[in-house]
Amino acid sequence: MILEHLKLLLSLWRNVIGKVLGKALKALEVPKNEYIVSTKCGRYKEGFDFSAERVIRSIDESLERLQLDYVDILQFEFGSLHQIVNETLPTLIKLEQAGKIRFTCITGLPLRIFTYVLDWVPPGTVDVILSYCHYSINDSINACRAAAEHCKERGKNISKLALQYSLANSTNNISSILVGMKSVNEVEENIAAAVELAKAGMDEETIAEITDILKPVKNQTWSGGI
Repeated sequence: MILEHLKLLLSLWRNVIGKVLGKALKALEVPKNEYIVSTKCGRYKEGFDFSAERVIRSIDESLERLQLDYVDILQFEFGSLHQIVNETLPTLIKLEQAGKIRFTCITGLPLRIFTYVLDWVPPGTVDVILSYCHYSINDSINACRAAAEHCKERGKNISKLALQYSLANSTNNISSILVGMKSVNEVEENIAAAVELAKAGMDEETIAEITDILKPVKNQTWSGGI
């Protein structure tokens, strides 16, 4: 019962966020070509659903909340790979053709699922890939507590260092990173961290110390989602 209540609250919260964002964009009168809106489908309080009917209904609901004619990027989490290839992606192509979305994004953790899908769909079907929890300095493991304590003792902000670590990725295969922010203060802190990185570079010494602490669990991951 508690889990069901939490799912309902999460669904209501997402609806509120969408409506508030839509009203804010309309009130500010910002031209649509000056910002990018990304939304996600496939996961609801009732569970996962990647059927064509639910995907179409989901994007229509999002557009209504956002008060937009289209979104730039539509993301969806992986469910049944067979359904994704044969039903979900063809539906997203139709939504692109209808002008409701500009780009299709597939998201997930294990990299193997991307190659599987890309091998089975026509080239150009997928525009964006979001693989989360990769190229991060930390994860939810006990070693992170030791790393956080180490930074605290040295008067360093591990959150800022973690953001700068990801921003300074040394490969051209990562075009952007995604970071969550829950307040205006966090937005300002992250912007300041990015500006500092561009001007002064990364704190290589502290990063090396953190990496050494995390070495026993560095780059460990889990096998997949649902």
